[in-house]
Amino acid sequence: MECPFCQRQTGAYSKQCKHCGKAIPPGQYLLEESGIIEPTSSPSFGSSGEGTTGAQSRYRFARLGDRFLAFVLDTAFLFGLFTILDAWAFMRWSSVEGTELQVTIASLLLAVTLNASLLFLYGFLLEAAWGATLGKAMVGIQVEGTARPRSFSACAVRNLLRIIDGLGFYLVGAVVAGCSGVRQRVGDVYGRTAVIEQSFGRGIRVAAIVLWMADLAMAGWAVPRICSVDRFVRPVYLSQVIIRVGRSENLAYFQVGGLTVNVQLTSTPPPPRTLGL
Repeated sequence: MECPFCQRQTGAYSKQCKHCGKAIPPGQYLLEESGIIEPTSSPSFGSSGEGTTGAQSRYRFARLGDRFLAFVLDTAFLFGLFTILDAWAFMRWSSVEGTELQVTIASLLLAVTLNASLLFLYGFLLEAAWGATLGKAMVGIQVEGTARPRSFSACAVRNLLRIIDGLGFYLVGAVVAGCSGVRQRVGDVYGRTAVIEQSFGRGIRVAAIVLWMADLAMAGWAVPRICSVDRFVRPVYLSQVIIRVGRSENLAYFQVGGLTVNVQLTSTPPPPRTLGL
């Protein structure tokens, strides 16, 4: 039976709502059983019979601005982890000749594989277990299921389809979510999920902020130390150098195959002009 005051489910013959504490009018359950009033669906907006209109009346869907802010925070957190993994991979299977870093195919493939795996596992595991990544927890938004309660499979689909949503620096995801009535990107549509506003406790938000700051601090501490030691081991396979990054006296360069990009670091000031009298 549904409480007529807070619209939450309580016992069929309860005299008092266990949620709001208000007295249930006598015969309330008879109104529902006879069909005079129709109870709303369960608060979990994962009931299969609840449509978009019912979900919108029960939840406040996260604004695109909040989702973008959470994305920026998560990107910064992952960037710290990526730099540690990439520094280890490049120093292990790429060589340093003087001031030039020579990136091999093996080290590049390893770095890309580690980064992609970490990106997927970060979103998948945190959203499946708690409904929110660190960025979402700090902003105050959460992932929920639309057709059924949030599941591991739904979160897996949602995060796998970032490959499509992320095209054009997430332009595809932003356009699809902006055109959706419940602000679903492609991953949300096929995973049957949506992002809603959620009020997390102060302890959870503080813990998320501490972990976020600790990650960036750890990256700033670890990367210089990883790069200061030469641990190069020549790969047995895919040892060809495809990227060269280095600097000369006044020039930094980036070379991929036959393409070279040069950046002037300092410019020599022109000699002072003298005026003849």
